[in-house]
Amino acid sequence: MIAKIKDFLNSIIETDVSASEEDHRIAIVSLLCEVCNANHSIAHKEEAAVIRTLSKLLHIETVKAQELLEIGKEEIKSSNSLFDFTSQLSDLDNETRIRLISSMWEVAYADNHLDPIEESIIRKVAALIYVGHNEFIRTKLAVMPS
Repeated sequence: MIAKIKDFLNSIIETDVSASEEDHRIAIVSLLCEVCNANHSIAHKEEAAVIRTLSKLLHIETVKAQELLEIGKEEIKSSNSLFDFTSQLSDLDNETRIRLISSMWEVAYADNHLDPIEESIIRKVAALIYVGHNEFIRTKLAVMPS
């Protein structure tokens, strides 16, 4: 009887973790899409950067990253603010938050041009997920093309 209860509780916990992880993935790709869509059009280079950074950041295959990209594009159409996505990331560890900001910079610089709106979006996200200004600048400098 106790074994059945443990199995049941474990199945609930595993489902919640998977759902939570999927929510994180959707929030992350949506934030990357926000950077891409800063000028209201998504360039092919930026899409490729999103797929590349998602694969690296989330440790997923390219096909899954492409699927997430399409979901992210749809999510940003219906969102009201960046907080819709950042609020889902409150339980991320600090290292993952910094890697997300770095990934956002990679997407912003994918076309070798940093639009002021892209930088503004990254700055807002960094503040909303509690990434300090020093890390914001450090990740920018690390990714900035020479």
